[in-house]
Amino acid sequence: MATPHNAANIDDIAKTVLMPGDPLRAKFIAENFLDNPICYNTVRGMYGYTGTYKGVPVSVQGSGMGMPSIGIYSYELFHIYGINRIIRVGTAGGVANHIKLRDIVLGQAACTDSNYAAQYHLPGTYAPIASFSLLRKAADIAETMHIPIHVGNLLSTDVFYSTPSPLPQWAEMGVLATEMETAALYMNAAKAGREALCIVTVSDCPLRGESTTANERQTSFTDMMRIALETAIR
Repeated sequence: MATPHNAANIDDIAKTVLMPGDPLRAKFIAENFLDNPICYNTVRGMYGYTGTYKGVPVSVQGSGMGMPSIGIYSYELFHIYGINRIIRVGTAGGVANHIKLRDIVLGQAACTDSNYAAQYHLPGTYAPIASFSLLRKAADIAETMHIPIHVGNLLSTDVFYSTPSPLPQWAEMGVLATEMETAALYMNAAKAGREALCIVTVSDCPLRGESTTANERQTSFTDMMRIALETAIR
């Protein structure tokens, strides 16, 4: 059953999907980590693949940038394709002083400046959180693989360029890193009764003027990918 954004049939997509924002990262994961990957989607250049990892079917699907985009793709995966879990594998800007370039952060929760939750007409402020089951698995797997991680709060923002920067204020509240998708993913998963987790690699530290290259962001953050894949098959 194709949608306006996804050409896949129902059986083309595995029950667990890794979801990078960058479709080229989806392509990289499929070609370098999955056995016998088959491309099921190229609509709008948003690549989707299904293959196996250690014999277990796993899909990887780009989401694009921002909460509206991941909101569309994750909604369709949960509600139309019937998948059970989405593990976002993305990049983020380090906010806390102790967060360095290439550090890995597991998003326990996601603060946001977005109005995404307004659609649910809740009588208060919703706190988007990860699936504890996936979070615990990913943390345990990282420890077993001897990959250092941080676990804590992310900021999902609608604004990439902002003057003055609000990031010091978020840092004072214990936020570790900032990105643009996790809060919407966690809300979609909650509404659908499914599971979601965000794993990000720090690609830049905007408060210190540090950054990695676009190519590094697409292809070199492999520890994050390995954690996500191991989590996907547990």
